Amino acid sequence: MRGGLVQEIRIKDWNELGERVYEGSWEAGIARFRPNVAFRGLSDANYALKSGLLRLGSSPERLEGHLLRNFRKYARRDSAPDSIWDWMALGQHHGLPTRLIDWTYSPYVAMHFATARLEDFEIDGVIWSVDFAAANELIPKKLKEVLREEGSYTFTVDMLNSVARTPAEFDRLAKEPFVVFFEPPSLDDRIVNQFALFSLMSSPAAALDDWLNQHPQLCRKIIIPAEAKWEVRDKLDQANITERVLLPGLDGLSSWLRRYYTPRTQKMKQESEREAAEAMAKETAGSESH
Repeated sequence: MRGGLVQEIRIKDWNELGERVYEGSWEAGIARFRPNVAFRGLSDANYALKSGLLRLGSSPERLEGHLLRNFRKYARRDSAPDSIWDWMALGQHHGLPTRLIDWTYSPYVAMHFATARLEDFEIDGVIWSVDFAAANELIPKKLKEVLREEGSYTFTVDMLNSVARTPAEFDRLAKEPFVVFFEPPSLDDRIVNQFALFSLMSSPAAALDDWLNQHPQLCRKIIIPAEAKWEVRDKLDQANITERVLLPGLDGLSSWLRRYYTPRTQKMKQESEREAAEAMAKETAGSESH
């Protein structure tokens, strides 16, 4: 199987970041800028692309069935989705550990999530970008036919359900691992405002970053250096890309206001105090070892 290093691009500032996220987006056939790319922003560049299900630990194959069965049982009075893919999307949206990973069509939404945590401003962030149209070349024939019939590069829950009615049936479509991207139903304003889509691997035990390392031509990692985060964050706020918009409701509003009104000088002071405490701890440990 092929393998290699995923391309990493370290940007210098806001202007370069804007250029990089739209690089290669020109579609000559329709004379429009229409990138077939999914983005995922993370505040820590070293954070792995692993699903919530994988992060639970051992036996994801066994745990997946238990989680979905019990979620459907206890959530049914509040929601009645049509298929297992509806239920999986609903669970992922509300924090249930699933094999799905959250992505967005919007590079600006990805920038937001890469710079939303002030406590991570001393470390590099990252925006993953994956060419889902190119990834579709590696999916099973049945799934390709559905995309061809619909004239689409991404799936809906109905399109997935027309091919596989259960995760086990989906996993049996091919021996080699593959990934598809699908748009969840418009469950609420948060899904809509975040321009969301999910990645779905063909095994609950599969790690997307491992798969992408086997197919590095499909993706890029755009690194946002710690020193560039403040500029990116401030300009996103000015463009109204904030928690207030992306996480509608009082919780999102409060998160935005708390972050927006935290003085940079206070944040720098907190970092300085933390570094001093760590240095003192090391010095104390060193003296005790003598």
